[in-house]
Amino acid sequence: MALSFMDGNEAVARGAMAAGCSFFAGYPITPATTVFANMLKMLPPKGGICIQGEDEIASMGYCIGASMAGRKVLTATSGPGLSLYSEQISFAVGSEIPLVIVDVQRLGPSTGSATRGADSDIQFMRWGNTGGVPVIVLVPRDALDCYLLTIHAFNYAEAFRCPVFIASNKEIGMTRESVDLDAVALPALVERKKHRGAGYLPFGAAPGAAPDFLPIGGKTLVRQTSSTHGPDGYITIDPGVIAANQERLQNKILAAEERITLYEENHREGADTLVISYGVTSRAVEDACRLLEKKGKPVSSLTLKSLWPVPETLLLKAARNYDRLVVIEMNLGQYVGEIRRVLCGKKIDFYGQMNGILIKPGKIMEVIENE
Repeated sequence: MALSFMDGNEAVARGAMAAGCSFFAGYPITPATTVFANMLKMLPPKGGICIQGEDEIASMGYCIGASMAGRKVLTATSGPGLSLYSEQISFAVGSEIPLVIVDVQRLGPSTGSATRGADSDIQFMRWGNTGGVPVIVLVPRDALDCYLLTIHAFNYAEAFRCPVFIASNKEIGMTRESVDLDAVALPALVERKKHRGAGYLPFGAAPGAAPDFLPIGGKTLVRQTSSTHGPDGYITIDPGVIAANQERLQNKILAAEERITLYEENHREGADTLVISYGVTSRAVEDACRLLEKKGKPVSSLTLKSLWPVPETLLLKAARNYDRLVVIEMNLGQYVGEIRRVLCGKKIDFYGQMNGILIKPGKIMEVIENE
């Protein structure tokens, strides 16, 4: 065992390096700045590039360009910066440009409280781009998750050629804890599939698949555009071509729901209640469940580590043997609606809190016991 003492932001940077990241661009913002600071230490000695853009919009532009050139790319921000990323995120979605975006969430709306945590941006990460095309959002519960999920995020970005979000939180990103990076089993690294042979179509792909890749600036001409386009990359207004591409962009993510789903489940014998949570709040949920078990009131828990696409298959399977579900969120209810949609007909109670203070195990116990 080789224990290290680090916060979630450092763990993200270490995970990015383990995944083969070679480019970072970002703009300082609390509480995400130390992701940038750590990448600045780690990337250049390994031959990578780390840039501070003049603002968030420029930083995302640098990331998109570097990804189109073939590099694995990371950026990090918080809520106000994510708002400025929005147009470039839409470009990356529509033009199938792989990149990983770390959102170290803080209390909103707007400037909010820069040094207070909250899961403020759960809906914004999913819907903060034009067109409504699906994206992938992973959510860590601690520093070790930050390391592991960052590697998964790069793998998903490469495999599906899309932006992948890591929904961290100030309380995870800036809290140091003991981490044994050697104790976790890492997934095999995924690289984007390179085109072989002649006749390259930059957006030519089977239904529900991501296209093969060639870098801009190579020997083969690669067209990129933010407008609606056909397989050849030329702008089109043909309804049939547009519809086929939109369907492919949607299905390449939604059809892979079970492949993308990440979670941790703790079933307790005799429990009739399942508590669903994510992020740092799930740690308090586990403490609450342990305390209730000691009182002779077993309660099971489900920690979601992927939120988008919604893990519908997992939710249906996990909930089927429980009479009551309780959803706990560090916001006013940004994800409980999805759970209610999927588990229509189940009794679902909710508790949300967004005041800059962590939800405590005692409060969760009170919610669970107050049927």
